[in-house]
Amino acid sequence: MSDSTHTGGGSDDVLTARELYRFYRAGEEETLALRGVSLKVRRGETVAVVGPSGAGKSTLLACLAGLDEPSGGEVHVDGVRISHRPETERARLRARHVGVLLQTRNLLPHLSVRDNVRLPQRAQGRRTRVPAEELLARVGLATRAHALPRQLSGGELARAGLAVALANAPAVLLADEPTGELDGETEQLVLSMLRERAAEGCAVLIVTHSREAVRVADRVITLMDGKATDTRPQDRGEARDVVG
Repeated sequence: MSDSTHTGGGSDDVLTARELYRFYRAGEEETLALRGVSLKVRRGETVAVVGPSGAGKSTLLACLAGLDEPSGGEVHVDGVRISHRPETERARLRARHVGVLLQTRNLLPHLSVRDNVRLPQRAQGRRTRVPAEELLARVGLATRAHALPRQLSGGELARAGLAVALANAPAVLLADEPTGELDGETEQLVLSMLRERAAEGCAVLIVTHSREAVRVADRVITLMDGKATDTRPQDRGEARDVVG
């Protein structure tokens, strides 16, 4: 299947989801996690997705990243449809277009920090613009390149995970609770780095419970019972009320 399946949206909309549904079945029980969610994120924009636990935030991020398939609807990244393809194709497109920052699963424990960054670069199979050493220097880990993940502090792990997510200079950066277990100073550092990436033209989407992440976002999407509401900047106080 060709990579040339393009969206009909504007050229600045680098991430587009249309009418996403996701349901899970266990015996006679059926759970509808997403109920027709549509969203767009532009180049250079930072969007926070908030909502109570169980609202479908992590399910949404997994569908946007191609880590999970929506039961209905489509996801396009950088003009290419990533949904409803075989897993091997989704993985290849994800490596090329999407950086994913997970709270705990970004690093392989048996590899050094530098080799964790190099792994997705080798998997992509093309020459990368930013060497691993330079990426680690950007996130303040130049002196920790040879350390194993278990030798890093919580803040260092967060920054190393961000370097892995940025390894292939993605068009879209998706972050799932990137500051959930960090102290205030480290949280501000990670959010600052995410905003810097947006300033360089990346589309950044953060699934979060953090009021600070809501504060720095350009736009807030509130997810409740699997449905999404786009919150205007002047309504952020209301959006903060559902963070928790």
